[in-house]
Amino acid sequence: MDVKIDPSWKNILEDEFGKEYFKSLSEFVRAEYKSGIIYPPPKNIFRAFDLTPFDQVKVVILGQDPYHGPGQANGLCFAVGDGVRLPPSLQNIYKELSADTGVPFEALAKKGDLERWAKQGVLLLNATLTVRARTAGSHQNKGWEEFTDAAIKALSEQREHLVFILWGNYARSKGAHIDRTKHCVIESPHPSPFSAYNGFFGSKPFSKTNAYLKEQGIDPIDWL
Repeated sequence: MDVKIDPSWKNILEDEFGKEYFKSLSEFVRAEYKSGIIYPPPKNIFRAFDLTPFDQVKVVILGQDPYHGPGQANGLCFAVGDGVRLPPSLQNIYKELSADTGVPFEALAKKGDLERWAKQGVLLLNATLTVRARTAGSHQNKGWEEFTDAAIKALSEQREHLVFILWGNYARSKGAHIDRTKHCVIESPHPSPFSAYNGFFGSKPFSKTNAYLKEQGIDPIDWL
């Protein structure tokens, strides 16, 4: 696997690329792409990092796995390509965003790709960056989690006044070591239909994020 990633992140994560786990991960991922259908397309594996350089990150949203259906995964957690039917979790994210900020749901529903957020400093990071088609979790425990943990650790230690949005127990556990004396951590249940009504709806993560950024003198996110 050729690591073509934004130079700021390549510098930050340079040590990871030389570790044995990453060499094994690279061999595994390369073989998977040769043997079957893997998402996202190779050019989008590191898209979250490429669209949101290390020193431009303001907000981190943590996901778990890329979508494993045709045409869905595009390298940004919870996002799909424009024109692709919105998955249930993204629909619920947009419902909460609309209720939280007043942005019309209809305007959001046409925009499956969250690139517009990423370019403003929202790192949309899945814990696992690849997946086999129609096989959820198929690339878990191969090394991606260690790599993305290193990215989160670097942000926590080397940056200040970031907002980490942790939806669900998995994201909470992955963000357990974030330095909360330096950063704002917003937690709630996951936006999945199985848990959204248990506290995700009404949690107001978008307005809370912008309120914190403004307090720190940082430009807020235009969530539309």
